[in-house]
Amino acid sequence: MIQNTARPVGRPRSFDETGALEKATQVFWSKGYDGVTIDDLVAGMGVGRPSLYAVFGDKRAIFLRVLKAYAERKGALAAKALLSPQSLRDSIADFLRYAVESATEKGSARGCLMMCVAPVVDDAEVRKFLQNAVAGGAALVEGRLRDGITAGEIPADFPVAVRATQVTDFARSLTMRAQIGTPRKTLLREAEEAADLVLLPRRA
Repeated sequence: MIQNTARPVGRPRSFDETGALEKATQVFWSKGYDGVTIDDLVAGMGVGRPSLYAVFGDKRAIFLRVLKAYAERKGALAAKALLSPQSLRDSIADFLRYAVESATEKGSARGCLMMCVAPVVDDAEVRKFLQNAVAGGAALVEGRLRDGITAGEIPADFPVAVRATQVTDFARSLTMRAQIGTPRKTLLREAEEAADLVLLPRRA
């Protein structure tokens, strides 16, 4: 077997690309999208201006990469909470508790980049990304509710689409309230109550 021993041309990168994007997240968190300049990103990410443009692109491109990486990380953890092997009620509660815990994480900005920063960005691609993310979250919850029907935890005529939307709406509401300083303890209690509410039987 022939191995490719060719070395890459040019100097190796002197920074961690993933780490630089995580730092960019904090920059956008602290100043919002419109308030951030390239100088802010250069300073915050610890990357020289030439490297920043060469590797990441302009401010818009950096924000889109930050947003997608953030959504993938948060989405994977939310899905893990929702799809854990336990009762349907506890799965919904875990999903909502995760929304609270991630939005009130010690040492980070309160809220969620997707809910508190991205929605005010006047960009068609950002809006489309957020719409797809919201739809994907609702579809994930709807699938878990359908599993609950299969397991006999909720009746066959349970309004899964409507209740899935309600679950994701609750998650966004809890996140937004975290941003304005509502105590974590209060939000966690409300997450438990919301899980009970969305699983109430439909009215006759």
